[in-house]
Amino acid sequence: MSIQIEHLSYAYRLPSGEKVEALKEITCTIATGDFVGIMGPTGSGKTTLLQLIAGLRRPTGGRIRLNGKDINAHGYNRNLLRQMVGVVFQEPENQLFATTVEKDVAFGLKYSGLSRPEITARVQWALETMGFDFEKIRNQSPLALSGGEKRRVAIAGVLATKPQILLFDEPIAGLDPYSRQHFLHFVTKINQAGTTIIMVSHNMEALAEYTRHLLVLAQGRLIDSGPTREVFIRLKQKHSGAFGQTEAQKITTLLAKNKLVLPAAVVTYDDLLSALKQELAGGGPG
Repeated sequence: MSIQIEHLSYAYRLPSGEKVEALKEITCTIATGDFVGIMGPTGSGKTTLLQLIAGLRRPTGGRIRLNGKDINAHGYNRNLLRQMVGVVFQEPENQLFATTVEKDVAFGLKYSGLSRPEITARVQWALETMGFDFEKIRNQSPLALSGGEKRRVAIAGVLATKPQILLFDEPIAGLDPYSRQHFLHFVTKINQAGTTIIMVSHNMEALAEYTRHLLVLAQGRLIDSGPTREVFIRLKQKHSGAFGQTEAQKITTLLAKNKLVLPAAVVTYDDLLSALKQELAGGGPG
């Protein structure tokens, strides 16, 4: 299910009457089954863009098409949109409320028309997809779980509806390194199964290692887009500071100041390690 974003704009007014242009003339296409990252400074419009794609806000200009159909057109089936697009906003674990994990994950299926056995099967699939043992977790209180487990349960609740497009807003913020790695592993698994993933994050390493394409926003405008590696390389060339740079790129800059120049293609830690190994293997006394 491809997403075509055409000249998308969104503006609102503050209580003072001042007009704020949160997004300005965004145009891009997200292919079916892609894993897309959205990055940019705080206030650049990243969350607003997710809300517009999910149909939670209506644009003040332009349009969003899913498989060629304008989601804001008169007569468009909004129920169908909610079935196709799942949204996981920041700290989803704070939305857990049911007495058991199974009931919490099943909540979104309440009006699905599925039978009870079908709902149970769907809940089991979602929890196992997120790495849980269904029989061990189903009757536990979601509030008694660890932070990372709560987040995975909350995401399972969205997965249970089997959306074709899954939107994440800062899903790894606040997670410890172990939970962050496991979460990204599960999201990658979901993506490999065919679900389109769109993920907003300030974590440059996560974006560099897991996404295939990047959208870069600044002051409400799309300032760069394309394959992830290519975008990171361009951003480093365009900006002398640390904007949009991974830690590996920052290290290569420091090394270059000390006369150790590594390839511009170094973006991730794996790239850095490989480049250093090659440098050391080719170095030595002359």
